[in-house]
Amino acid sequence: MKKSLLVMLSTLLLAAPSFAGDASKGKAKSQSCAACHGADGNSAAPTFPKLAGQNEKYLLKQLKDIKSGARSVPTMAGQLDNMSEADMADIAAYYAKQQGSVGQASAELAAKGEAIYRGGIIERGIPACSGCHSPSGKGNASAGFPALSGQHAAYTEAQLKAFRAAADGDETGRMNDGEETKTMRTVAFQLSDNEIKALANYIQGLY
Repeated sequence: MKKSLLVMLSTLLLAAPSFAGDASKGKAKSQSCAACHGADGNSAAPTFPKLAGQNEKYLLKQLKDIKSGARSVPTMAGQLDNMSEADMADIAAYYAKQQGSVGQASAELAAKGEAIYRGGIIERGIPACSGCHSPSGKGNASAGFPALSGQHAAYTEAQLKAFRAAADGDETGRMNDGEETKTMRTVAFQLSDNEIKALANYIQGLY
Protein backbone atom coordinates (compact mmCIF):
# COMPACT_ATOMS: atom_id res chain seq x y z
CA MET A 1 0.00 0.00 0.00
CA LYS A 2 2.78 2.40 0.97
CA LYS A 3 4.72 1.50 -2.15
CA SER A 4 1.66 2.12 -4.36
CA LEU A 5 1.11 5.49 -2.71
CA LEU A 6 4.74 6.49 -3.28
CA VAL A 7 4.54 5.43 -6.93
CA MET A 8 1.32 7.44 -7.39
CA LEU A 9 2.80 10.54 -5.76
CA SER A 10 5.95 10.26 -7.87
CA THR A 11 3.84 9.99 -11.02
CA LEU A 12 1.82 13.05 -10.07
CA LEU A 13 4.95 15.06 -9.37
CA LEU A 14 6.50 14.09 -12.68
CA ALA A 15 3.29 14.92 -14.52
CA ALA A 16 2.83 18.27 -12.80
CA PRO A 17 3.43 21.25 -15.10
CA SER A 18 6.75 22.98 -14.67
CA PHE A 19 6.71 26.76 -14.58
CA ALA A 20 10.42 27.34 -14.97
CA GLY A 21 10.36 30.21 -17.42
CA ASP A 22 11.68 30.12 -20.98
CA ALA A 23 13.26 33.50 -21.72
CA SER A 24 13.23 32.93 -25.49
CA LYS A 25 9.44 32.53 -25.41
CA GLY A 26 9.10 35.36 -22.93
CA LYS A 27 10.55 37.91 -25.32
CA ALA A 28 7.64 37.54 -27.74
CA LYS A 29 5.07 37.31 -24.96
CA SER A 30 6.34 40.52 -23.37
CA GLN A 31 5.65 42.69 -26.42
CA SER A 32 2.44 44.04 -24.92
CA CYS A 33 4.40 45.06 -21.80
CA ALA A 34 6.86 47.20 -23.76
CA ALA A 35 4.63 50.28 -23.98
CA CYS A 36 4.99 50.88 -20.23
CA HIS A 37 8.08 48.91 -19.24
CA GLY A 38 10.29 49.30 -22.30
CA ALA A 39 11.23 46.62 -24.83
CA ASP A 40 14.06 45.36 -22.61
CA GLY A 41 12.34 46.12 -19.32
CA ASN A 42 14.05 49.46 -18.72
CA SER A 43 11.03 51.71 -18.41
CA ALA A 44 11.54 55.33 -19.46
CA ALA A 45 8.60 56.53 -17.36
CA PRO A 46 9.48 57.02 -13.67
CA THR A 47 6.06 55.80 -12.51
CA PHE A 48 6.41 52.43 -14.25
CA PRO A 49 8.90 50.00 -12.71
CA LYS A 50 12.02 48.79 -14.42
CA LEU A 51 11.75 45.02 -14.81
CA ALA A 52 15.12 44.35 -16.43
CA GLY A 53 17.39 42.32 -14.17
CA GLN A 54 14.63 41.71 -11.64
CA ASN A 55 14.71 38.34 -9.88
CA GLU A 56 12.63 35.78 -11.76
CA LYS A 57 10.94 34.32 -8.68
CA TYR A 58 9.88 37.75 -7.45
CA LEU A 59 8.61 38.83 -10.88
CA LEU A 60 6.48 35.71 -11.26
CA LYS A 61 4.96 36.21 -7.82
CA GLN A 62 4.06 39.81 -8.63
CA LEU A 63 2.45 38.82 -11.93
CA LYS A 64 0.42 36.11 -10.20
CA ASP A 65 -0.57 38.48 -7.39
CA ILE A 66 -1.66 41.16 -9.84
CA LYS A 67 -3.70 38.68 -11.85
CA SER A 68 -5.39 37.27 -8.73
CA GLY A 69 -6.03 40.69 -7.22
CA ALA A 70 -3.74 40.13 -4.24
CA ARG A 71 -1.84 43.18 -5.46
CA SER A 72 -3.87 46.00 -6.92
CA VAL A 73 -2.26 47.78 -9.89
CA PRO A 74 -5.00 49.68 -11.78
CA THR A 75 -2.78 50.27 -14.83
CA MET A 76 -2.38 46.49 -15.18
CA ALA A 77 -6.14 45.81 -15.14
CA GLY A 78 -6.97 43.15 -17.73
CA GLN A 79 -3.39 42.85 -18.99
CA LEU A 80 -2.88 39.37 -17.55
CA ASP A 81 -6.38 37.93 -17.89
CA ASN A 82 -5.53 35.70 -20.84
CA MET A 83 -2.09 34.65 -19.63
CA SER A 84 -1.37 31.26 -18.10
CA GLU A 85 1.12 30.77 -15.30
CA ALA A 86 3.53 29.37 -17.88
CA ASP A 87 3.16 32.55 -19.95
CA MET A 88 3.93 34.70 -16.92
CA ALA A 89 6.90 32.50 -16.01
CA ASP A 90 8.31 32.97 -19.52
CA ILE A 91 7.93 36.75 -19.27
CA ALA A 92 9.58 36.76 -15.84
CA ALA A 93 12.47 34.70 -17.20
CA TYR A 94 12.94 37.09 -20.13
CA TYR A 95 13.08 40.24 -18.01
CA ALA A 96 15.33 38.57 -15.44
CA LYS A 97 17.96 38.06 -18.13
CA GLN A 98 17.98 41.68 -19.30
CA GLN A 99 20.51 44.24 -18.12
CA GLY A 100 19.00 46.81 -15.80
CA SER A 101 19.92 50.48 -16.16
CA VAL A 102 20.98 52.73 -13.28
CA GLY A 103 19.83 56.28 -12.71
CA GLN A 104 21.33 59.32 -10.99
CA ALA A 105 21.09 59.85 -7.25
CA SER A 106 20.80 63.36 -5.87
CA ALA A 107 23.82 64.17 -3.72
CA GLU A 108 21.56 66.10 -1.37
CA LEU A 109 19.61 62.95 -0.40
CA ALA A 110 22.08 60.16 -1.17
CA ALA A 111 23.96 60.20 2.15
CA LYS A 112 20.79 59.94 4.22
CA GLY A 113 19.38 57.23 1.97
CA GLU A 114 22.61 55.22 2.05
CA ALA A 115 22.74 55.38 5.86
CA ILE A 116 19.25 53.88 6.11
CA TYR A 117 19.81 51.34 3.34
CA ARG A 118 23.06 50.03 4.79
CA GLY A 119 22.55 50.53 8.50
CA GLY A 120 18.83 50.90 9.15
CA ILE A 121 17.70 53.14 12.00
CA ILE A 122 18.79 51.30 15.12
CA GLU A 123 17.02 53.46 17.68
CA ARG A 124 13.66 52.77 15.98
CA GLY A 125 14.31 49.13 15.27
CA ILE A 126 14.35 49.61 11.51
CA PRO A 127 16.58 46.99 9.85
CA ALA A 128 19.04 47.71 7.06
CA CYS A 129 17.53 47.23 3.60
CA SER A 130 20.76 45.57 2.50
CA GLY A 131 19.98 42.58 4.73
CA CYS A 132 17.30 41.36 2.33
CA HIS A 133 18.08 43.27 -0.84
CA SER A 134 21.90 42.87 -0.67
CA PRO A 135 24.50 45.65 -0.38
CA SER A 136 24.54 46.06 -4.17
CA GLY A 137 20.76 46.10 -4.44
CA LYS A 138 20.61 42.86 -6.43
CA GLY A 139 18.16 41.25 -4.02
CA ASN A 140 18.06 37.58 -3.05
CA ALA A 141 16.82 35.48 -5.95
CA SER A 142 16.33 32.21 -4.05
CA ALA A 143 14.38 33.91 -1.26
CA GLY A 144 12.31 35.92 -3.71
CA PHE A 145 13.51 39.29 -2.39
CA PRO A 146 13.49 41.81 -5.24
CA ALA A 147 16.41 43.59 -6.80
CA LEU A 148 16.20 47.34 -6.18
CA SER A 149 19.32 48.64 -7.90
CA GLY A 150 18.58 51.44 -10.36
CA GLN A 151 14.83 51.42 -9.81
CA HIS A 152 13.06 54.72 -10.52
CA ALA A 153 12.93 56.80 -7.34
CA ALA A 154 9.31 57.81 -7.99
CA TYR A 155 8.24 54.17 -8.26
CA THR A 156 10.15 53.04 -5.15
CA GLU A 157 8.75 55.96 -3.17
CA ALA A 158 5.21 55.11 -4.25
CA GLN A 159 5.61 51.45 -3.24
CA LEU A 160 7.01 52.28 0.21
CA LYS A 161 4.14 54.68 0.80
CA ALA A 162 1.66 52.04 -0.38
CA PHE A 163 3.08 49.53 2.12
CA ARG A 164 2.95 52.20 4.83
CA ALA A 165 -0.67 53.02 4.02
CA ALA A 166 -1.63 49.34 4.26
CA ALA A 167 0.09 49.08 7.64
CA ASP A 168 -2.02 52.04 8.76
CA GLY A 169 -5.23 50.25 7.83
CA ASP A 170 -5.75 51.60 4.32
CA GLU A 171 -7.23 48.74 2.30
CA THR A 172 -6.09 50.33 -0.95
CA GLY A 173 -2.45 50.04 0.15
CA ARG A 174 -0.06 47.29 -0.83
CA MET A 175 -0.36 44.10 1.20
CA ASN A 176 1.34 41.33 -0.79
CA ASP A 177 4.49 41.15 1.35
CA GLY A 178 3.34 38.08 3.28
CA GLU A 179 0.36 37.85 5.61
CA GLU A 180 2.42 36.37 8.42
CA THR A 181 5.58 38.46 8.22
CA LYS A 182 4.24 41.74 6.78
CA THR A 183 7.89 42.66 6.42
CA MET A 184 7.61 45.68 4.17
CA ARG A 185 4.51 47.01 5.89
CA THR A 186 6.27 46.83 9.24
CA VAL A 187 9.36 48.64 7.96
CA ALA A 188 7.58 51.26 5.85
CA PHE A 189 5.18 52.14 8.67
CA GLN A 190 8.10 53.52 10.65
CA LEU A 191 9.55 55.65 7.86
CA SER A 192 8.79 59.34 7.38
CA ASP A 193 8.15 60.91 3.98
CA ASN A 194 11.66 62.40 3.99
CA GLU A 195 13.26 59.07 4.86
CA ILE A 196 11.32 57.31 2.12
CA LYS A 197 12.34 59.96 -0.40
CA ALA A 198 16.00 59.66 0.60
CA LEU A 199 15.94 55.87 0.38
CA ALA A 200 14.24 55.90 -3.03
CA ASN A 201 16.75 58.42 -4.33
CA TYR A 202 19.72 56.38 -3.13
CA ILE A 203 18.31 53.17 -4.63
CA GLN A 204 17.92 54.87 -8.02
CA GLY A 205 21.67 55.37 -8.22
CA LEU A 206 22.65 52.08 -6.56
CA TYR A 207 24.59 49.54 -8.59
